Amino acid sequence: MQHGHRDHEHHEHRDHHDRYGRHFGRRSHDDSDTRHPHDDGHGRHRRGRGRQSGRLFDHGELRLVVLALISERPRHGYEIIKEIEDRVAGTYSPSPGVIYPTLTMLEELGHATVAEADGKKLYTITPDGTAYIEANKTALDQALARMQSVNTAHGGGPAPEILRARINLKMALRLRAARGPLTEQQVRDIAAALDAAAVAIERS
Repeated sequence: MQHGHRDHEHHEHRDHHDRYGRHFGRRSHDDSDTRHPHDDGHGRHRRGRGRQSGRLFDHGELRLVVLALISERPRHGYEIIKEIEDRVAGTYSPSPGVIYPTLTMLEELGHATVAEADGKKLYTITPDGTAYIEANKTALDQALARMQSVNTAHGGGPAPEILRARINLKMALRLRAARGPLTEQQVRDIAAALDAAAVAIERS
């Protein structure tokens, strides 16, 4: 009798796992994983309050935003990252780990084409991509309105020139770090340059 009870409990546990474990045990790698700036997930948040869901973009919206940006003019991945950051007043910056797979997906879906330009991959929207935007205009408009709301809430954020300079600085540090370890003298030189820039900004 006791053995039968254990079998029943085991069956219920397995059934519970089948119904719930499969759903929550795996993560989907789509752009709905792009978190709002409060979460240090695929993007980086600097300030501001997010939506109740904790994400800046709902499922599929980041893909639409990226497509809309390349519909304005051909762009490369870094430019798209910078443009999104500019449009939300610097409060959020999607990581390359989200943007580049999204661009690859758009290319595979036939929504964008890619060409080499000055050593960079330049993405251009296709007629199918334009049709996709038109078919999902409501979702795109909601995402763009949300971005504008964030921008307005933060007074428009820093000037675009400052945002670009900040991004360039971060990129320069990353590229230098990727080249290998720094010597003690190089560390001192970089720290001195950053300190000097900070002093100049404070005195401006």
